[in-house]
Amino acid sequence: MPPAIPEPDALPALRDWLDAHRAIFVLTGAGVSTNSGIPDYRGADGEWKRRAPITYQAFVQEPAMRARYWARSFVGWPVVERARPNRAHAALAGLEAQGKVSMLVTQNVDGLHDRAGHRRVIDLHGRIDQVVCLQCSNRLPRASVQALLAAEHPEWTTLAAGAAPDGDADLEGVDFGGFRPPACPDCNGLLKPDVVFFGENVPRPRVETAAEALHRSDAMLVVGSSLMVYSGFRFARMAHEAGLPLAILTRGVTRADDLATLKLHADCEATLAAVAA
Repeated sequence: MPPAIPEPDALPALRDWLDAHRAIFVLTGAGVSTNSGIPDYRGADGEWKRRAPITYQAFVQEPAMRARYWARSFVGWPVVERARPNRAHAALAGLEAQGKVSMLVTQNVDGLHDRAGHRRVIDLHGRIDQVVCLQCSNRLPRASVQALLAAEHPEWTTLAAGAAPDGDADLEGVDFGGFRPPACPDCNGLLKPDVVFFGENVPRPRVETAAEALHRSDAMLVVGSSLMVYSGFRFARMAHEAGLPLAILTRGVTRADDLATLKLHADCEATLAAVAA
């Protein structure tokens, strides 16, 4: 494992690394979006900052947990809806426009890379601005589901709560028993945000498309991810096994530190913005 390059030296090191490669596979995580106001799950030590998110199994099988999820999501969704791309998103889109980025795979579900103008993006874990019916596969914009919930639960529209990752909200001491989760307007089936929950598999076509893009690249850059989740870590391991240089730009430890050829301990937004400038 290379020694982590500290913040003052990260910018020239990243510039030199980018100059040395022509087709870079980029993987991003929550650290890219924290400066857009969306909290992350883990601290610099890679450990959970809060209780782990709901699992797919609990969402589907436990009505009380499903009601709790949708109530918190109803209160927390405006944070994601109002979020805007920051300079890190813009810098990565700029690198793509220069022909340096072969593909960007994001573990985030906020859609901010797309809104920043990035064209080749794989939303590995889906998009939280879409909702899917688990029975008939009908898809709905999250905004329309939010409006439906607001009409059915006007008393919840004035609740204030701390922002949590991925549109969740920190609601304590609240009775979720009276909150009715949304139902599909076509078949009355269960609606779920179109994202990959813990305990759920990433769709195989996404993984295969990303792996093909990685093998067409000559280097991999990880930005703002601890890679503690296997769905993202697997690509770092693929890059290492293929002999591709692997650079990591993030604060704190990652699961792939032993595989990296360059580790930059620095703020994602400030460093990428300086590179773009």
